[in-house]
Amino acid sequence: MVDLSKAGEVHRRNGFAGVEEGRPRVPARRGDAATLRDVARLAGVSVKTVSNVVNGYPHVSEDVRRRVSTAVEQLCYRPNPSARNLRTGRTGTLALVLAPDVPYADRLTQAVVDAAALAGFRVVIVPIDLAGALPVDGVLLCADVVAADVLDAWLGTGTALVLLGVRRDERFDHVAIDHARAARDATDHLVRLGRRRIAAIGARPGEPDTRTAGYRLALSRAGIAPHPGYLRPAWRHRPGEGYRAAMDLFAHDHRPDAVFCYSDRLAIGVLGAAVDAGLRVPDDVAVIGMGEAEEGRFLRPALSTVSVDTSALARAAVTRIAARLGQAPWAVPTGRTLSATTSDPQPAAPVTVTVPHRLLRRESCGGSRCY
Repeated sequence: MVDLSKAGEVHRRNGFAGVEEGRPRVPARRGDAATLRDVARLAGVSVKTVSNVVNGYPHVSEDVRRRVSTAVEQLCYRPNPSARNLRTGRTGTLALVLAPDVPYADRLTQAVVDAAALAGFRVVIVPIDLAGALPVDGVLLCADVVAADVLDAWLGTGTALVLLGVRRDERFDHVAIDHARAARDATDHLVRLGRRRIAAIGARPGEPDTRTAGYRLALSRAGIAPHPGYLRPAWRHRPGEGYRAAMDLFAHDHRPDAVFCYSDRLAIGVLGAAVDAGLRVPDDVAVIGMGEAEEGRFLRPALSTVSVDTSALARAAVTRIAARLGQAPWAVPTGRTLSATTSDPQPAAPVTVTVPHRLLRRESCGGSRCY
């Protein structure tokens, strides 16, 4: 067991504040960081053993690894990234690649920067065509559409790659919400509102999509036969495409009384189309999107949506990169276990991690403004 009396001694010597149970300790003054020796003293092991755990060496007993990990969390110890990079020959930099139509791009960017900083990484944001040319230790790629040859090219680079969002490839780690469940939850919500003519906008032509599966499952469970004209494609998830698809739907002889969009960007266009078609939202047509785009809550009516836990997404993604680089599995504090691996510091097989989502019921479905 970790001797908590020693923790108090080390905290006092290093000027640590914040002793409230269950909350992280933080240095009272910048520069008063805990050292390997502090961690070793608290865990009751040698400095070499702490170094082995910190660097992810596998030949450490689970008991010792747990004691060291607990001491690390108690002391808020963080490895010195400059020293580590000199020793390993790595850059200490991760590349974040975001498609232009990711609705939660701003929130995800900040979450990735925060999670990476905790693990000793810097983050650069780059377009996908430059990501392979930069000297980085890992890439976090968030895009629904990625050409197969782009992913093929990554296999030979030796650079860790994690896919975020809808796009999956069995050769790479993948971190995302359960998109089928999220689509089902959104459609279920419309069904509970009494809507029966529910359209969906966002499927990409010729590509299977788990969101479509979730939408259809919700209709089936409610005993609603899907109308063949209610499922509308959108290659790019942008307001203009949502607007055009919705105007076609609203001109239909049996106009839908609800629209589920695969992205908030599409849903914003649908709201505009409803106004131009002389329809009231949500009285004549309810609208719900996915992604919790920042502008959605400021629309009138405010947009109902499925929110992605971007903090959990970022932590899990950075943890996967750290694991691929052979760092200890506790390198990025998560608050709860998200990673599918806990002890293998460098797993060979790709891992899929599912993070939480939640429904935000706002005015476009008859809810409150919900800031």
